[in-house]
Amino acid sequence: MRKIWIEIDPWDKEMVTTALEAGAAGLMIPDGHAAEVGQLGKISVISKDGDLVPGKDIQTIKISGQEDEDRILAAAGKYPVILETADWKIIPLENLIARGADVIVRVGSVKEARTAFQILEKGVDQVLFHPRSKPELKAFFNELGSGAEPTDLVSVEIVSVSPAGMGDRVCIDTCTMMTRGQGILCGNSSKALFLIHAESVENPYVSPRPFRVNAGPVHAYTRVPAGRTRYLSELRSGDPVLVTDFSGRAFEAVVGRVKIEKRPLMLITAKTDDQAISLLVQNAETIRLTSPEGSPCSVVDLKPGDRVLAVIEASARHFGHKIDETITEQ
Repeated sequence: MRKIWIEIDPWDKEMVTTALEAGAAGLMIPDGHAAEVGQLGKISVISKDGDLVPGKDIQTIKISGQEDEDRILAAAGKYPVILETADWKIIPLENLIARGADVIVRVGSVKEARTAFQILEKGVDQVLFHPRSKPELKAFFNELGSGAEPTDLVSVEIVSVSPAGMGDRVCIDTCTMMTRGQGILCGNSSKALFLIHAESVENPYVSPRPFRVNAGPVHAYTRVPAGRTRYLSELRSGDPVLVTDFSGRAFEAVVGRVKIEKRPLMLITAKTDDQAISLLVQNAETIRLTSPEGSPCSVVDLKPGDRVLAVIEASARHFGHKIDETITEQ
């Protein structure tokens, strides 16, 4: 899960509050103010009186060339390392990521942060940013969000819809209110995930639950941050999942509760230009996929020829990570 640390120097209580509200992973602050931060909220603090004491629990190292890499790797194996680059070159970071270094990279802009999160298609997990004002701090988080990259959704054609018997179905109740056109990506295969719409639609049977996605059976995959997938059965309270809208924009949401219940299921098959894909969901009118225009489509009303949104990947996955390997899923 990608994390954004914020440096606040000089001390500014309002900046601390803004960082907390924006979702900062931790703060680097001047010495003597850790107790004040604790009164505002629970967050990791780097300072002499904080959770991580510079020079003892965490170290800052400046990388100027290849000769610094071994020193950084050795240090990163003992405690967190804040990495500063001399002129923000990409190659040193690529080398460290390729060698497995887990570092916090100091960045000076949204552009540098995006680059750090994307290097070698894996990126770093943590960055440190020093904003000069509250507007700059808010803009940084607004631009980066969770660090989630836009998703390339495609329109797929429904081939068939049929009953599939009973199974253990998973509802994901998030800590986020979703709106029209938003939902969570799920599928029988990690290479083909459908956009299942949130239960934000008015209907005569039950009240809307905009925080919920009735996602599918326990075996199904869903998209989570850092480009990974997980089984629905693995999710727990506090875990992050990705909410995606019909245009492909994505952001992190926190799982508040997972409900697993036995329910009748239906099998939905669809096709792209060159392959067949499928999805199992609960057989109920309140479960909806998403049209290319962002409209919710009840699964009981789907018929051959209808079109819905999905994401199709060329790569296979192993333990949720993309890999270059031949895997057949049917």
